[in-house]
Amino acid sequence: MASEPQGGGLTEYIQHHLEHLVVTTRPGAGSFWDIRLDSIVVSLVLGGLFCLWFWLLARKASSGVPSKAQALVEIIVEFVDTQVKDTFHGDRRTLTPLALSIFMWVFFMNAMDLLPVDLAGWLVTTFRGHEVAHHTYFRMVPTADVNTTIGLALSVFFLVLAHGIKAKGAGGFGKELLTAPFHAEGTVMKVVLSPFNFLLNVVEYLSKPVSLAMRLFGNMYGGELVFMLIAGLMISWIGFVPGVLFNTGWAIFHILIIALQAYIFMMLTIVYIAMAREHH
Repeated sequence: MASEPQGGGLTEYIQHHLEHLVVTTRPGAGSFWDIRLDSIVVSLVLGGLFCLWFWLLARKASSGVPSKAQALVEIIVEFVDTQVKDTFHGDRRTLTPLALSIFMWVFFMNAMDLLPVDLAGWLVTTFRGHEVAHHTYFRMVPTADVNTTIGLALSVFFLVLAHGIKAKGAGGFGKELLTAPFHAEGTVMKVVLSPFNFLLNVVEYLSKPVSLAMRLFGNMYGGELVFMLIAGLMISWIGFVPGVLFNTGWAIFHILIIALQAYIFMMLTIVYIAMAREHH
């Protein structure tokens, strides 16, 4: 990611910053088989940092006066556990850690949007030169990549199915797909309505990962695009100082979006699992 692509121009600048660091596993087979290495690396590093942070604080946790870091973690854990308790009325010993992991991981990935968009380009330019940076691509916001959000949403989708089957059994879960939401008396009417019930349930279940993925991706992609636009205008004509002020203002507002999207993703996950475990 270069600070300013050769040839100049705001359009070229933004297009350059929207390119991913791609590894092609099957040349000539199309972009479906491409691996977006930047999204994978940043996601794994942030997930590892989250786990390391909480693990270190858990080892040093004390029952006395907590440190500021321990107090912060306790506030986060209590906040997440309260949301789970208010939404899910079953055994939450596994659901609270899941909700906490989702919230913190998505928050960390979203927060990468607050880093300067030209940071990667500046590092490459400093150590390898401008020409190398011009041909190097690296996007630092994993959740602005639709592949990342779809991967997260599919993970939630399979968890929802697993919780539904665990709560109702494979037979009960399959029966519910054919007998709800339209109930009927008599074998004939049940058979007649079963295709409609199955279709409605399939649409309902598939809409959940789609809405999760698209909501998170749309908000983070739009926010990243605004940062790129401000940075490009700062380079071209609005000047450094006004550009920094505009970027700072948008960053302050964007903090709310970053936290809100992580919260929404977590809450919808809890709601979907709670719905899957309910018995009609």
